[in-house]
Amino acid sequence: METTRLGNTDIRISKLCVGCMSFGKAGTMHDWTLNEADTEEMVKYALSLGYNFFDTANGYSAGTSEEYLGRALKKNVARDQVVIASKVYFNPGRLSAEAIHREIDGTLKRLGTDYLDLYMIHRFDYETPIEETMEALNDLVKAGKIRALGASAMYGYQFYNMQLAARDHGFAQFQAMENHYNLLYREDERELIPICRQMNVSLMPYSPLAAGHLARPQWRTDTLRGKTDRVAMGKYDRTEEQDMQIVGRVHELAERYGVKMSQIALAWHWAKGVASPIIGATKKEHLKDAVGAFAVKLTPEDIAYLEEPYLPHKIVGAIDHNPAEGVMLLDEKK
Repeated sequence: METTRLGNTDIRISKLCVGCMSFGKAGTMHDWTLNEADTEEMVKYALSLGYNFFDTANGYSAGTSEEYLGRALKKNVARDQVVIASKVYFNPGRLSAEAIHREIDGTLKRLGTDYLDLYMIHRFDYETPIEETMEALNDLVKAGKIRALGASAMYGYQFYNMQLAARDHGFAQFQAMENHYNLLYREDERELIPICRQMNVSLMPYSPLAAGHLARPQWRTDTLRGKTDRVAMGKYDRTEEQDMQIVGRVHELAERYGVKMSQIALAWHWAKGVASPIIGATKKEHLKDAVGAFAVKLTPEDIAYLEEPYLPHKIVGAIDHNPAEGVMLLDEKK
């Protein structure tokens, strides 16, 4: 496992992150999540492969993702040997100071720890003043509850304005960006990613394999997730025809190099300067295959070949208004 530094901090993260949306009580958010026993097995296996970076959120599976992850880590590794990230936004009060101070305590309790390595805002809050959010997050850093701050999918100007507000007030700034980024969705290359590079903010994209579309030559699959993940359908199905050209090229390169498609797709991320793609695994081979991607080195010609068919997509990730209270699954295909 290779490691890298998180933003401008002294935190070392594995260059692959375990996505914990896959963990939690089935039916509370998704139908395909792993139960507590299976979560612990997956966490133990990830640790054995050298993963030290785990990403969850307060709203994943009604808090059970944090609970399962926290108990699995406590049984199998020393706290200072892992980097735990969680998120806040899909909760009452969004990113208000009151909500942030309340939600961090709930997250820490569910995880069974007294501090979080990385705390991220899950989306941009259109109702709370930026300064209020950044001051509340800074309070958590000063209190020792948080080591570093991050943000998730939003528009570039919003992220930039939040960073400037933090800088101008002497608050802690964001060190990580968890955005939607993969070979089938590259809209953030226009604004958000260049801003992150300018500010030395680490990229840790979610859906690096586009919900599995970059890991197999055919679009559909008969797995439980393939048949029930309405969010993945909502994110990707509308552009199936154009995106299959890219999937075909990933498959072609994988055949040429004698590796898995997922490994080509992940190698592309590191070639683009990504720090730690998030691997949402429901099977151990997902984690093992991802580690195998470090052996794949793409040439500039390979990268150009993979990227060439891309056409602009509808924005998926950043939102233009706060969703209704209680909504957790965005982009869901009804």
